[in-house]
Amino acid sequence: MKVWLVIVGVGAVSLLLRASSLVLLRGRTLPPGLLGSLGLVPAAVLSALVVPELLVHGGDFRPLGPRLVAGVAAGLIAWKTRNVLWTLLGGLGLLFGFEALGWR
Repeated sequence: MKVWLVIVGVGAVSLLLRASSLVLLRGRTLPPGLLGSLGLVPAAVLSALVVPELLVHGGDFRPLGPRLVAGVAAGLIAWKTRNVLWTLLGGLGLLFGFEALGWR
């Protein structure tokens, strides 16, 4: 029961925060610099989530591990093809290939 209360509480707080920005900023024009900065938020959040997964495995810092190599390869595939499916297949295929060869 406590878990459900926490989930509902976090959801309510998140909804209130999002709704408050919509209500408070309704009809106002934001400065161009702020709009430009807000456009960079998704890339910053994605980087903050992905980079630690590429550099740390099992609690150990690995600056040149198979995850980083597969991640960089996936990034190059994404840049070249602009195709999510090829990016996933290439990155995961390379990572699974490394693990099959014993590089963990």
